[in-house]
Amino acid sequence: MSSERRRQPVMLVISSPSGAGKTSLSRRLVADHADLFLSISATTRAARPGEAGGREYHFVTKETFETMAQAGDFLEWAEVHEHAYGTPRAPVVEAMRAGRDVIFDIDWQGAREVAAAAPGDVVRVFILPPSMADLSRRLHSRAQDAEAVIRRRLGRAKGEIAKWSDYDYVIVNEDFDLAYAELAHVYHAERLRRVRNPWLTPFVKALEAEPI
Repeated sequence: MSSERRRQPVMLVISSPSGAGKTSLSRRLVADHADLFLSISATTRAARPGEAGGREYHFVTKETFETMAQAGDFLEWAEVHEHAYGTPRAPVVEAMRAGRDVIFDIDWQGAREVAAAAPGDVVRVFILPPSMADLSRRLHSRAQDAEAVIRRRLGRAKGEIAKWSDYDYVIVNEDFDLAYAELAHVYHAERLRRVRNPWLTPFVKALEAEPI
């Protein structure tokens, strides 16, 4: 982006109940947009099969997490499903100072904190499953958690879904490609908001001053 047309970065927050697709959608958007920075959360939970530290999450001990929280190293943090999750502050600040948009894959508690901290920059998108039966099927089919963990996640899903009205946009993830297209449309539209593009005012004034 040229310095003459620098815009205010978008902080795109994606939330959903576990298994509804926020992570897959977020990663696809990042893969398709080289200038979009993915915020990697820190967590005290153990890595699942196939997960790698620094890619899905920064896996840390409870002691390390508590030290980071006390030092103010998190933009937001919360207890979710018996584990702590937090957004490291420094990478987000660095990315935004460089003019990059940032996408957050976080739960409703974190989304609320981030929105309160930066209300003019945050855009919140909530991903809904097409049905609770489909959500259960997805959690079981990924075969990453014990049955007791899946039951707890399903038990909390309705409480998480109840937060949908806090969000600016809501997408039902019944067909992944369609849901992704809708998410991409939201992102592209938010980048074009007049208030995010202060260069427009002098640009338009210059247009108006041009002789015909």
